[in-house]
Parts: sequence; structure tokens; C-alpha cells
Amino acid sequence: MVYVLMLVYISRGLSSVFIESCFIIIVNVSIVVVLDVTSLTSHQRTLQQIIKMTFKAKQRTPKMDIKRSGSQPSTKGSAEYFTGSVRIDPLFQANGPARAVGASVTFEPGAHTAWHTHPLGQILIVTAGCGLVQRWGGSVEEIRPGDVVWIPPGEKHWHGAMQTTAITHIAIQEQLDDKTVNWMEKVSDEQYQGSSQDNKRYG
Repeated sequence: MVYVLMLVYISRGLSSVFIESCFIIIVNVSIVVVLDVTSLTSHQRTLQQIIKMTFKAKQRTPKMDIKRSGSQPSTKGSAEYFTGSVRIDPLFQANGPARAVGASVTFEPGAHTAWHTHPLGQILIVTAGCGLVQRWGGSVEEIRPGDVVWIPPGEKHWHGAMQTTAITHIAIQEQLDDKTVNWMEKVSDEQYQGSSQDNKRYG
């Protein structure tokens, strides 16, 4: 559908009326303004810029979006970054200017991440099961449903399930230069098995 908008400009210092035609082309919700910019005064160019900025602002106006349960496909955790069976269910992506992304991650018994960091930190919200989390140089902590874990920016850590119990948690992190995570070396069997034994002994 094409509309023709007649813009009336009154030139400064002149009694005559300058009439300029422009076309607004509407395709779905996109609006394109085409103006003949020849022979426009500074005042008229400013008005033209205002019109363009107004239409662009309308185009960028965000609207509420509902992601229906089951509408986003699950993925398997890459063997490059995870040990064991891991399922990732995306929840939301960053819509500018927001930077946060979120996913529900399920670790089957014995599964866990490699060591890694997050440029802007991470929040883990445990929703089911029982698991483990450890920061570099720190003790292994057991986490259960309702627990909320905050990992500061740049802190090296890993997290996952216990040897005999699965865990599901929501992971939320922000993007920095389109990155949310920096992956490092795998957690060794000795590190993981030792942490599990410590939790059996003291948990």
C-alpha cells in the first residue's frame, strides 16, 4: 500500500509557498521515506531529518513478545565444553538495548561444564535436582532447588550435576561484544570425582 504525503514548506524571508512531495512506502511494518533532496534549504533539510528520525523511532518501538513453551528447540551441550549428557532449552535472547540471555540447562548425573568465565557474570537459579558448583581455588558447594548462585565477572568456575543426581538450573548472563562466556580447560576426572566424594563425606 502506498500513500503520498504532501509537505508544505514556507521558505524563510519569502512569501511564496514551497510544496515538496514525498512517498511513504509501507511494507508490513517497515516505513521507507523517499524525498527529493535537491534544492532544499537548510531549514527544509532539518525538517526532513526530523521526519526521518520520527519514522525510525516508530520502527524501533519494542513490543511485548511471548515465547510459548515448546516453541524453541532444545540443543545438546557440545562435548567441547561439557562432560556427559547436557540439554539446553533456550528461554530468551538479548533484544537491544538489553544484553541478558537466558536458558534452562539440564545436567544428567555425572554431567558438568568445563572451567569457564563470563565477561559480565552469571546467575544460576536451581529449579530441580541437586548439583555442584565450584570457583577456582574455592571449595565445592552443593546447590539445590531454590538456591540462587551469583558468579562475578571473570571468575573461573564450573557447575553441574552430582554423580548420582541430575540438576536443572536457569542460567542468565549478559553479552559483552556479542560474547557471554569464555571456555577453558575441562574439569579433570580427579577434580570432579574428588568434589563428589567431599560432598558425600561432608554434605
